[in-house]
Amino acid sequence: MNDYLADLFSLEGRTAVVTGGSSGIGRGIATALAKAGAATVIVARGSERIDETVRELTDAGCRAAGVVGDLSTRDGIHAVADAAAAPFGEPDILVNSAGINIRPPFAEITEDDWDATMTVNALAPFLLGQRFASGMAERGFGRLIHISSQQAHRAFVGSGVYGASKGAVESLMRSEAEAWGGTGVTSNSLVPGFVLTPLNARLQEDPAQIAALAARTMIGRNGLPADFAAAAVFLAGRGSGYVTGQSLFIDGGLSVH
Repeated sequence: MNDYLADLFSLEGRTAVVTGGSSGIGRGIATALAKAGAATVIVARGSERIDETVRELTDAGCRAAGVVGDLSTRDGIHAVADAAAAPFGEPDILVNSAGINIRPPFAEITEDDWDATMTVNALAPFLLGQRFASGMAERGFGRLIHISSQQAHRAFVGSGVYGASKGAVESLMRSEAEAWGGTGVTSNSLVPGFVLTPLNARLQEDPAQIAALAARTMIGRNGLPADFAAAAVFLAGRGSGYVTGQSLFIDGGLSVH
């Protein structure tokens, strides 16, 4: 990489925390950040997938570590924040990719469904961002990156509580952008289309539905985790310092078709 591109995109010397970083979009982003030079902490629930991801990254010459954590409770979120800062120090980049997708018929959504979804999908990004952004601001550089959803913008394949939680995430992103404006800390969201990940495995059992979703894009296919790599590196790097409070759609044109 030449000096000009390195100044725009290199993450050498940066530290990153990626929740949900052992699978799906989170893993794609964690891989991209680590290969761009960031010392990257993978946070997820399952140690086996974490170990596999960390091993893959370290074998590729990256600096990576894993944290087993549970974002479904307030205590769990705070514990994750402390543990994630241990391997490489306080992060410069936080990617909130962990999420749960509970979608019973709307009339059957329970209060427990609501609480579980809002805690993992919205409260965890808020608390982790609040925990880490102060230090980012003191150091004069920080990047908060959220993984949102089409459901934050439109009702789509049974949005339910999941859609409400992602709407909250995008409002949170704008509030963070305002709160940390002028400190060197930015907050933005990546908005996927339909991406082939474990989170939507149930929908992938229906080939006709998958084909119909692909047909709704302009590119003609559904998304893959690797499609988020370049956008994540851009938003995490120095070159995006004047971009904040924005939702970048990585959806093959689905949202405008």
